[in-house]
Amino acid sequence: MTDFNKECLNALLNKEKFDEFMRTQLEEGLDQLLESELTAFLGYDPYAREGWNSGNSRNGSYFRKVKTQFGPIKVQVPRDRKGEFHQHTLPAYGQHTDTLESTVIQLYSHGVMTREISDLIEKMYGSYYSAGTVSNISKQVASQVESYHQRQLSDKFFCVYLDATYIPLRRDTYQREAVYVAVGIKPNGHKEIIDYRIAPVENIEIWGE
Repeated sequence: MTDFNKECLNALLNKEKFDEFMRTQLEEGLDQLLESELTAFLGYDPYAREGWNSGNSRNGSYFRKVKTQFGPIKVQVPRDRKGEFHQHTLPAYGQHTDTLESTVIQLYSHGVMTREISDLIEKMYGSYYSAGTVSNISKQVASQVESYHQRQLSDKFFCVYLDATYIPLRRDTYQREAVYVAVGIKPNGHKEIIDYRIAPVENIEIWGE
């Protein structure tokens, strides 16, 4: 067996590798959601001129550990200088995160529509903020999602492996859905998740999309 074939076989997405990918995805997604929430609260983007002499500003962040179905993650929670910002992204300590996990996974799935993003953000923040603020958060998240899927890949891949696995997602009820993942192997042997997509069931036609 050639080294090329060995690397392709080693790229099979075992549970440990998949859980690692999902933890990274959740950390990055939650960090961005929290930053978007603070931006909407303050009313201006980081380093924006509108924030000068506004009376309040960003004041660093602190780390919070969150337990997920894929293992523990560490999230950066931003702060404002006045201490008036109270985030509504993460649940209270000790509460389940299953709904939040499902939301983040759905938000960053390849092929998600702007309308779907708006609906997910409305469910998360609609009871805490005005319609205008929720709309602003949705726009920021939509931009972040687009950037994620259109990001420049760091290297060429000499092997790309496509696989599907099932995870429980909460929509109206719990249901197991297929997550299609593209794994690339770089010339140095490093493996990288290229993208992923959610579908209710495994279907060969999804690979063509």
